[in-house]
Amino acid sequence: MKKITKATYLKWYEDMLFWRKFEDKLAQVYIQQKVRGFLHLYNGQEAILAGALHVMDLSKDKMITAYRNHVQPIGMGVDPRKVMAELYGKKTGTSQGMGGSMHIFSKEHRFYGGHGIVGGQIPLGAGLAFADKYFKRDAVTLTFLGDGAARQGSLHETFTMAVKWNLPVVFCVENNGYAMGTSVARTSKSTEIWKLGLGYDMPCGPVDAMNPEKVAEAMDEAIKRARKGEGPTFLELKTYRYRGHSMSDAQQYRTKDEVAEYQKIDPITQVKDIIKKNKYATDKEIKEIDKRVKDLVSECEKFAEESEFPEIQQLYDVVYEQEDYPFLPHKL
Repeated sequence: MKKITKATYLKWYEDMLFWRKFEDKLAQVYIQQKVRGFLHLYNGQEAILAGALHVMDLSKDKMITAYRNHVQPIGMGVDPRKVMAELYGKKTGTSQGMGGSMHIFSKEHRFYGGHGIVGGQIPLGAGLAFADKYFKRDAVTLTFLGDGAARQGSLHETFTMAVKWNLPVVFCVENNGYAMGTSVARTSKSTEIWKLGLGYDMPCGPVDAMNPEKVAEAMDEAIKRARKGEGPTFLELKTYRYRGHSMSDAQQYRTKDEVAEYQKIDPITQVKDIIKKNKYATDKEIKEIDKRVKDLVSECEKFAEESEFPEIQQLYDVVYEQEDYPFLPHKL
């Protein structure tokens, strides 16, 4: 595995803090009705992305996930200003303001969504991996899903084919404890989701996903296995979300004490503590990182605020090609 160094921890701290503050800003502007529709935030789950990115080959590996998908494309290299503009519905967004919160997408950076249908991305992730194997591209696809999506039939159908064809894909369940407001214990007799892989003779196991180093270790093993042509892996990334399922979630299914307990093992705090313990940075240097993060979030907000909304014509331009529909007027 790529060595985890002082630089790694400093990068993890700055990245995860930025993702957290980026989402906090989105929550703020959502209340101000500058962002509309659904909004699902990633607060608490940042160690998963940090650990995964550390061992991925960003020049060729791919990522696909569900609708809690704002920070993943940023980690893959997408300009965070464009991500925020997309949430604002502006034409400078990643999909010209037409995708919104649940459908961030960037083919250039090999991030394939952002999918609003629960479990809809699971077969798509396997499809991306199938294409890579078919064209001998030596790439691996990380397919993320929530614990609720693990109950979808599409998962079982996809597992059957992925194992049969030895597809280069890593299936990653981000188990944050609740599918909307329904706990894992209420949906299945077995709360160990990773054991679903046993029925397919697929390598599988649980991961402490509040710790980016643990995530990196598990991901590295799975990615190497896939790249060697040994097929898929199924990882249960045990994490927790500090905010509700979405901004409309009253969170009546859990107590404040429960949230407080998980905040004691906040992944950002864990990384910051290691930085301080090992003297990787002084308090002054940490404050400088905090300021850079704050300034970048402000820059993203300013960019989104000042960007223009798309013209009505764009509604048609992204659906119709003039040469394919010659009977349509040039302007609708």
